[in-house]
Amino acid sequence: MQNMNHWIGGKPVEGTSGRLGPVYNPATGAQEKQVPFASVDEVDAAVASAKAAFESWGTASLAKRTSVLFKYRELLDAHRDEIAELITAEHGKVHSDALGEVARGMEIVELACSVPQLVKGELSTQVSTRVDVAAIRQPLGVVAGITPFNFPAMVPMWMFPLAIACGNTFVLKPSEKDPSASYRLAELASEAGLPDGVLNVVQGDKVAVDRLLEHPDITAVSFVGSTPIAKYIQLKGIEHGKRVQALGGAKNHMLVLPDADLDFAADQAINAAYGSAGERCMAVSVVVAVGDTGDELVDKIAERAKGLKIGPGSDAASEMGPLITREHRDKVASYVTGAAAQGAEVVVDGTGFTVPGHEDGFFIGVSLLDKVPVTADAYKDEIFGPVLCVVRAETYDEAIALINSSRWGNGTAIFTRDGGAARRFQLEVQAGMVGVNVPIPVPVGYHSFGGWKDSLFGDHHIYGNDGIAFYTQGKVITTRWPDPADGGGINLGFPSNS
Repeated sequence: MQNMNHWIGGKPVEGTSGRLGPVYNPATGAQEKQVPFASVDEVDAAVASAKAAFESWGTASLAKRTSVLFKYRELLDAHRDEIAELITAEHGKVHSDALGEVARGMEIVELACSVPQLVKGELSTQVSTRVDVAAIRQPLGVVAGITPFNFPAMVPMWMFPLAIACGNTFVLKPSEKDPSASYRLAELASEAGLPDGVLNVVQGDKVAVDRLLEHPDITAVSFVGSTPIAKYIQLKGIEHGKRVQALGGAKNHMLVLPDADLDFAADQAINAAYGSAGERCMAVSVVVAVGDTGDELVDKIAERAKGLKIGPGSDAASEMGPLITREHRDKVASYVTGAAAQGAEVVVDGTGFTVPGHEDGFFIGVSLLDKVPVTADAYKDEIFGPVLCVVRAETYDEAIALINSSRWGNGTAIFTRDGGAARRFQLEVQAGMVGVNVPIPVPVGYHSFGGWKDSLFGDHHIYGNDGIAFYTQGKVITTRWPDPADGGGINLGFPSNS
């Protein structure tokens, strides 16, 4: 069985804590690797390596940083299939989906390559007689990232490329469920010429997380994961003086108005609810059907759902792969089996689904629940699996009130041909990312990603301009170079512009 390593100081480091976690192939259910869980001392070693590297990397020229990032982008492009295969083997998503994940992560690397433009300062001359004021941005120091299982390559790339482009050094704690992609990203960064210690990867569990949050040399922490953990990360990080951005969970609603193209809306609901087996925080998990659209829309979604090809992610014919673990598969199934008792109509039941030849894999079929009460667990909870709830609303106003009453505000979408309704929706809906006839409105790399309410904890969204702001600190410099003709003298009055 393959043993994973940490990546510290530009080289692989074997775990010494004696604590190990299993890494499964979700398509077969077999354990194929084991990952070491870092001790406090091992986390400290990674932080020490990053701190030492910051002394030179933090003052490295922008030209040096961008040259490394351009080379890194080139290597990622050359190895994208390999990285996607690692994702499929440990996460289970189909290969095309894994390739898309790598591509979206590379968008942020490309953004990081433009860091000379992104961190340009400002200069005001002659604000007072022979006085100039400049505003600049400087790196924070050692920063950390804690990332989830559902995007083991993309989410780390949302963080460390911008952080190191800004001159910081980085310690990454990836998910212990699928650690290989992040480790390979670090290897390729070293191959691109990133100095030893600038990017470190420590495998682990809560011990590693807590040490990163407590460590006095960590200045900032980025996190993506569930809402309860995001709250914990924020509170514990702030307690120890960290800057924190923590992205939490979601319950994303897709509003379908009576004038919408229902075939198009049904196609997009399928893509957004069941893509990546629903294991993404931007998945559409609730369709709100307005007026008399509900019955026809549900029929169209059900027809498409029943024809989906579910199988191993390595099979090019598969449209959806397994879930990440057996326990998560069973938890997702419990929401479907309990939905009818709580008042929902189970239109498509994906529980009990198996793939011939892969009976031990963590597969589940897609499920469609109609007329779901807002009091049902399937509506209230983030299921994080291929379960789509449909709720009915008589009017637009009723629908927008329903969406805005959700404790989450990550992403949302409206499907309509009415420009006025779409404009009203994008202004009135309480969510951080809005799609108009776009079901999963994940921003491109130069716009920031993040939600509202219980979907975000901290002041900054991730990547884009917010990412630059998060990974840098501002400094304002006021200078005066007196003219030789100036007279001296003492003046105890408060300085004023003149």
